[in-house]
Amino acid sequence: MTGAAAAGRTEVLARDGRRVSLERTTRETRIRLTLDLDGTGTTGIATGIGFYDHLLGSLAHHGLFDLAIEATGDLEVDEHHTVEDVALVLGSAFAEALGDRAGIARFGEARVPMDESRADAVLDIGGRPYAAIDLPFRGERVGALPLQLVEHALEAFARTSGTTLHLSGTGRNDHHLAEAAFKALGRALRIACTPDPRRSGVASTKGSLG
Repeated sequence: MTGAAAAGRTEVLARDGRRVSLERTTRETRIRLTLDLDGTGTTGIATGIGFYDHLLGSLAHHGLFDLAIEATGDLEVDEHHTVEDVALVLGSAFAEALGDRAGIARFGEARVPMDESRADAVLDIGGRPYAAIDLPFRGERVGALPLQLVEHALEAFARTSGTTLHLSGTGRNDHHLAEAAFKALGRALRIACTPDPRRSGVASTKGSLG
């Protein structure tokens, strides 16, 4: 965790069932985010980094999550703080919206192709943060997004959401590979977060998650 991440504090502004609004403010970024796990995929995302907006929008659209993000950051320095802090807040929003995580499917997986690229996401949103990311990008950037920050953002999301995330892919086009990865993540999260009508309590033989 960077110094910026450690110094920040995420505040819950509102909660209504599985719909939450959060805010995080540091000396480097200010983020307001609203997430509805039971939405329709409606998005309004403005981070100042166009391709990052596109990836987050793809995640929400294919996960059927309503997601609104307003972020301002020190982009005159670089994109790192904004990318990381948005991911941290998004993960915190998932954790807050899921509450004690009782009654959900907990596990999810998805495989998504995009032309020559393919991404595979397998995850457990049961409160155990871990990220194993293997996305072999060929270049340094897509648009204004440094591709080395994609893995960093996914790790930050896994940490604050309490997700064990395995996300891998192959491809020759970096745009396609990154987009397939976020689509696969969205679809896997949708499965994992869906209530299981047959499940009473948490999906764990221990009787607790985390």
